[in-house]
Amino acid sequence: MTEMNMIQALNSALDERMNADEDIVVFGEDVGFFGGVFRVTDGLQKKHGAHRIFDAPLAEGGFAAMAFGMGINGLRPVMEIQFADYIFPAYDQIVNEMAKVRHRSGGEFTCPVTIRTPAGGGIRGGHHHSQSPEAQFTHTPGLKVVYCSTPRNAKGLLTSAIECNDPVVFFEPKRCYRGPFYGDPHNVPTWKGHEDADVPEGYYEIPLGQANMVQEGDACTVIAWGTMVHVAQQAIKDCGISCDLIDLQTLVPWDRDAVVNSVKKTGRVVVVHEAPKTSGFGAEMAASIQERCFYHLEAPIERVTGWDTPFPHTTEWDYMPSPSRIAEAIKRTQEE
Repeated sequence: MTEMNMIQALNSALDERMNADEDIVVFGEDVGFFGGVFRVTDGLQKKHGAHRIFDAPLAEGGFAAMAFGMGINGLRPVMEIQFADYIFPAYDQIVNEMAKVRHRSGGEFTCPVTIRTPAGGGIRGGHHHSQSPEAQFTHTPGLKVVYCSTPRNAKGLLTSAIECNDPVVFFEPKRCYRGPFYGDPHNVPTWKGHEDADVPEGYYEIPLGQANMVQEGDACTVIAWGTMVHVAQQAIKDCGISCDLIDLQTLVPWDRDAVVNSVKKTGRVVVVHEAPKTSGFGAEMAASIQERCFYHLEAPIERVTGWDTPFPHTTEWDYMPSPSRIAEAIKRTQEE
């Protein structure tokens, strides 16, 4: 084990897989010589060569189309969208081409493309560098959707994403790159000394579709992903109520057994995500839980989310779920 922050863990996963498989190529805006705007690909071009890790133009639709062509012809491209907000020019290629080619070809072609992208707020990025568009991809059959939260699961999940024969949209919470953010805007986070910063140096994978039980309790089930896992953990500590905290890790396919078993035990649920409430993935979670656990529920399912507005620049800390908002929702589930 080596102590790593999330940037180093993602870099380690890319490096290890590129060492093991010459069919893996990495490209995106500034990922080559510069090493990426967040330094995730730092040093990889020098080690693996400019023919395997290289810069792409400011044309996400174009290099997504290139990744699709590479994928169906035997390569394993890992493309980076510099910010999740700019994934939409590539949306058509991802949802209409990559996601459908296995079904459309009767299994003759697969598309093993990994689309990495930093998402979420908390870095004063404003409207166009702070969004969390994961729900828009969970609606597309044929895609897998992953949202990491720690250095350890970042490496394990990225390894599995690269090895997957279907396209994977891989969200990385930029707010947690250098440390777990618990909700204090004045906090300077660090992964130093955190148990989830102990990351295997060599090959390490976490199967897609497997949730992580971060902590166990018996009064409420709290479900989150990305940065919100850490904010929810602080909320549970602040309110003093015994909760299961589930880090979903993979949104498609999501771990129904882990969620259902927890809800049947606790009878109460709070779902937390940073994206807007309306049609967010929390709505799918709430509906699925109601279908499977109706007679076990002791209170209405709570959702704590971003607001149904464009992401604000000056008031982002009021927009994003806070420990206090989550704690209030947990307490409400205990009142019924």
